[in-house]
Parts: sequence; structure tokens; C-alpha cells
Amino acid sequence: MSWVLLGLAGLLEVVWAFAMKQSHGFTRLLPTIVMLVTMVGSFGLLAVAMRSLPLGTAYMIWTGIGAVGSFVAGVWFLGEAISPLRVCAALLIVAGIVTMKVAT
Repeated sequence: MSWVLLGLAGLLEVVWAFAMKQSHGFTRLLPTIVMLVTMVGSFGLLAVAMRSLPLGTAYMIWTGIGAVGSFVAGVWFLGEAISPLRVCAALLIVAGIVTMKVAT
């Protein structure tokens, strides 16, 4: 169950990062509210997952999901640049997440 909660926490991190971008420096109310709500949810789920998962594993996987998910969301929804080197960097993060999960 902790792994499911950690995955959900990571997905919520992607949502709050995307909403933060959409808030335009907290000048738009709805994206700012979405960011705050999903941020609290993400941190809350991470905290619950950490009850039974090691700190380093949980935090690394949470940030990795957020980083790769935000990269994909930026490319997919915002038309951000994609290059072989950026894709390679994202794949290295995914490899780290998988390795950390297997090692736990």
C-alpha cells in the first residue's frame, strides 16, 4: 500500500508543478489553489508512505516521479523543447527510480 501512496504522491507532485507554472507567479487564482491543494496532498501521501518506506528510497522515488512527470507534461502540454539529451536525462532518472525500487 505504501508504494501505491508513494506513486500517487508523485503524480500529485506533477500536478502541483504544472499548476505552479500555470499560475504565472501566483497571479492566477485557480491554478494557485490547485497547486496548494495538490501540494498538501502530495506531501501528506509522501508522509504516510514514509511510515514504512526508507527515507532515501521514498524521497528519491517521489522526486523522480515529479521530475520525469513534469518533463513529460511540459513537452506534451506546453510544447517545451525535446532533444535526445533531455530524453536521455529523463531515462536516467527512470533507471534510478527502478534501481532504487528493486534495491529496497
